[in-house]
Amino acid sequence: MDDADDAGSKTIERDQWIGPACTHTADVVAREEPLELRIAGVPIAVVMRTPGHDLELARGFAITERIVDDPRHVIAVRHCDRVEDPDAEDNVIQIFLDPQIEVDLARLRRNVFTTSSCGVCGKASISAAMGVAPPIVSRWTIPIDTLRAMPDRLREGQAIFERTGGLHGAALFERDGRMLAVREDVGRHNAVDKLVGWAAQCIAWPPGEHVLAVSGRVSFEIVQKAVAARIPVIVAVSAPSSLAIEFAHKSGVTLVAFVRSDRAGVYAHSDRVTAT
Repeated sequence: MDDADDAGSKTIERDQWIGPACTHTADVVAREEPLELRIAGVPIAVVMRTPGHDLELARGFAITERIVDDPRHVIAVRHCDRVEDPDAEDNVIQIFLDPQIEVDLARLRRNVFTTSSCGVCGKASISAAMGVAPPIVSRWTIPIDTLRAMPDRLREGQAIFERTGGLHGAALFERDGRMLAVREDVGRHNAVDKLVGWAAQCIAWPPGEHVLAVSGRVSFEIVQKAVAARIPVIVAVSAPSSLAIEFAHKSGVTLVAFVRSDRAGVYAHSDRVTAT
């Protein structure tokens, strides 16, 4: 089921009311299932996600949660073929790390346990969460028109959203506006983790001259994950939160939000954005 587009949606039956009339119809909805992540056989997190690109999600999670600070320290990622519940066979993943990497599994279980809607709630403290990685330093610039075109490109690449209307999307762009990859998930930060997991294997690391585009709002955890992946620019269709803006300022991330048609608001590090 991993990496199959049709794993992301499911056909269900429903009653459809239009005015006083009711008809029984079929509808396509986004799937949501738990995914358990393990290291050395120990469960460290459960994320509620849309099945598909699960291995990328696990790899990206290890990077953006700073379990490793170098993608090369993740030796392998694969589904567990022996699980306690046979129904969970596709929903348990083992992450294999370089044996030289020391991991406090008890700390991970205590601080990283998460759901699809909450990234920071499992952290021991806000200060610990904001210390995810050093600030990003880069001097390249990008035209505002290039940034404004990205949300539409992302939307065109959201195949499962087109069928269900129920998924967040994240895309990685080069500086010239070329879209490299799109990932979708019921959880906005899961979509980012899938994208980071893809980037860790498919392009030069870190993606320090790339742009992350997201389909919805920008909350703290989106900026947090971009910083961990060393992505210096975020573009969003909807609003940023106050903590996301504060963290973007502190971490050297250009945060562009409410990007629609000819409009865009730059909330942090506007020096990277130019008129042409």
